[in-house]
Amino acid sequence: MSGMIELSGVSKSYGGVPALTDISLRIERGMVHAILGENGAGKSTLMKLLAGVIAPDTGTITIDGIARRFSSPRDAGALGIVCMFQELSLMPHLTVGDNLMLGDGGRPFAWIGRHARDAARRTLDSVGGTHIALAQRIADLPLADRQLVEIAKAIHRRPRVLILDEATSALTAERVATVFAVIRRLRDEGTAILFISHRMYEIDALADKVSVFRNGRHIETFAAGSRSRDAMIGLMVGQPLKELFPERIAPPSAEISPILSCRGLRWSSVLDGIDLDVRPGEIIGLGGLDGQGQQHVMHAIFGVLRRLEGTVSLDGKALGAMTPVRAKAPGTDIALVPEDRKTEGLILDISIADNLRLASLGRKPFGLLQARTPADAAIERLVERLALTYGQLSDPVKTLSGGNQQKVVLAKWLALGPRCLLLMDPTRGIDVRTKAQIYRLLQDLAAEGLAIVIQSTDYEELIHLCHRVHVFYRGRVSREMSSDEVTPDALIAAALNAHAGSSAQ
Repeated sequence: MSGMIELSGVSKSYGGVPALTDISLRIERGMVHAILGENGAGKSTLMKLLAGVIAPDTGTITIDGIARRFSSPRDAGALGIVCMFQELSLMPHLTVGDNLMLGDGGRPFAWIGRHARDAARRTLDSVGGTHIALAQRIADLPLADRQLVEIAKAIHRRPRVLILDEATSALTAERVATVFAVIRRLRDEGTAILFISHRMYEIDALADKVSVFRNGRHIETFAAGSRSRDAMIGLMVGQPLKELFPERIAPPSAEISPILSCRGLRWSSVLDGIDLDVRPGEIIGLGGLDGQGQQHVMHAIFGVLRRLEGTVSLDGKALGAMTPVRAKAPGTDIALVPEDRKTEGLILDISIADNLRLASLGRKPFGLLQARTPADAAIERLVERLALTYGQLSDPVKTLSGGNQQKVVLAKWLALGPRCLLLMDPTRGIDVRTKAQIYRLLQDLAAEGLAIVIQSTDYEELIHLCHRVHVFYRGRVSREMSSDEVTPDALIAAALNAHAGSSAQ
């Protein structure tokens, strides 16, 4: 099959620092071509070159046998190249329908006819967005639904070349399966698909061909399935990477009293009588299909939800009405790492240093930039422990890679010395090496006695990290499994409420 896009000797530098060096690559019609590499490997620069966001310094990009040089994304779009970046490009104060029309370069949604409206509806439905109203504002949608709209926006433009960067990072297994079915259909219709993901099992499930990038260079291209996961990881990092998941520490004895307990948590129609216990040194996982209540449990514990029924107890004592300020206060010491680090965990335009101090604001009487506190010393130790990679701490936090931004969010909370750490999809959109670092940190923290709750859409995290997993279905715990019971099949069955003897109806 002839190449639809060919790059020959393409290089790109920023301020004298090479981002891509002498890249030659062929992207073919009717094929899912996965691009693997750590953060900083050059994947994003490659995408921007193909999408017309930037131009190469040297080399040529040939499309359908004709050398092209794009001056803007509009030029790339005119040739059918559509890119979905990991950082969502939706307009938050416009409706879902308006965003789909913007992606198509058309008129506002309210001005279009029934045929175009029906087409937008079909596109959204095709990616699993049947529950999303076209009239809803993007700002009112949870992260997973925003990601579905972003995918629909890209597909709605009927691409000849579709570039997907971490397109499923906020989606559960059910939603991923739906999106993958759409991608396979597009592939079979002749679309060339460039697929970037840090989830190795997604590469196994979807890719036809794999290219590995490292330090801005194209290392190797090979047929999917011809290399083991360990071999691919070795190519990405330049050396063998031992087990991605460290050996799980022994669970605490059941005779040890829980640090955190929840009883009968009910909220709106979302939570329906949730009981949960977490002991010191224990890692508890929350899983299930998207929107079954697991995220709301994390918000309930941290005091985000108003008019919550039921009790949250610490060391056996009911906490009463909770707020985030009270949750993080000395004596309670609960920390929450949210699922969307860019909008909920960081202030992108301020410095790395000030973001690291954000969680200590309530404990610091004279403001963010005043004299040092004990948390500052803890932050310095954590920066080293987390192997944070940065230029200067005075740099805006938005200059960091996604993995290093997540380390900043972790460090700002860990500096307060929490007793219970709540993590919502903690490795979403993060490269393999950084995932391994975070996994080892969590095991170390559990060994030191920290109680950890992880809500994750990545079933491998639930299987390999957690001592117990609670799977949610319609606002209730469908099944609780110990570590030796957790398998992909068991997780899927529990998520669909298909196991025998279920109590959740």
